[in-house]
Amino acid sequence: MATTPLPPSGPVTAPLNFYSPPPDNSPPFNLADLPPSSPLPPRNYGSTPIPTLITDARPSLPTFTLNNDSFLLLTSQPPPSSEPSLFTSSPSIKTHYYPEITSLLLSHIPGATRVLIFDHTIRLPPSPSPSAPPPPRTPVQRVHIDQTALSAAQRVRKHLPPDEADAILSNGTRYRIVNVWRPLNDDPLESFPLAFASSASLRDEEVVPVEHRYTQTGYIGQTAAIAHHPEQKWYYLSGMKNTERILLQCFDSEALKEGSEVKGGRVAHSAFEDPRTRPEAEGRRSIEVRALVFGP
Repeated sequence: MATTPLPPSGPVTAPLNFYSPPPDNSPPFNLADLPPSSPLPPRNYGSTPIPTLITDARPSLPTFTLNNDSFLLLTSQPPPSSEPSLFTSSPSIKTHYYPEITSLLLSHIPGATRVLIFDHTIRLPPSPSPSAPPPPRTPVQRVHIDQTALSAAQRVRKHLPPDEADAILSNGTRYRIVNVWRPLNDDPLESFPLAFASSASLRDEEVVPVEHRYTQTGYIGQTAAIAHHPEQKWYYLSGMKNTERILLQCFDSEALKEGSEVKGGRVAHSAFEDPRTRPEAEGRRSIEVRALVFGP
């Protein structure tokens, strides 16, 4: 019986798509909910592919921390409830997977007292058939951060009662936004792995707020695009299994406090095309769950 070759490991140099500003130097924005038939471009800024050294994090797992790097790599998860076969619909995911995510975050984020999951996204590879409709979401190949300080506070106000949100935002309670990322492939992941940069290597001036505009509702949030700098330190987790997890900390309010030990509290990330990927490798299927985490 044939066995699937092990995915490549070790350091790799691959292009990552970094921010390039709008030609007219206007503030950058995304149009988040355009229908496929819309003639409008989805964003007014561009991206520049830059060959980037991406280090395999697997040999150095214990050295990474949320306070320093804003990512955490968990390689001995989870209970049987989160088998990929259960990821068939949003209700099934909420029933079978959300409780696991809540438990995982409470047990791996020191001092966390409460978790509020607000959404999830499944990403699928394009169909090999040219006549098939595209999947709703595919791997994002632009370097970005999902939230900014402004949009994180908006999330608190959106998902909590006004009095409770006001108290959290005014009394110094620590709050974070953390994505829990995993592949759903049966075999170790080979196609479009996730790259992530240590927060300690990312300077504030490289983080560019981008308005995230919802044309149908008028809601405006923020994400962040990332400008390139050669001192950024990029990693990936080679051969990632569907029993492993990456915690991506997109925002940590503690980083805003003077003298904090938190190094930025935000992790830039992007899918990337590993040049060593076999042409016949299975396309990447993945899920990310996004949560507000409160405390201490």
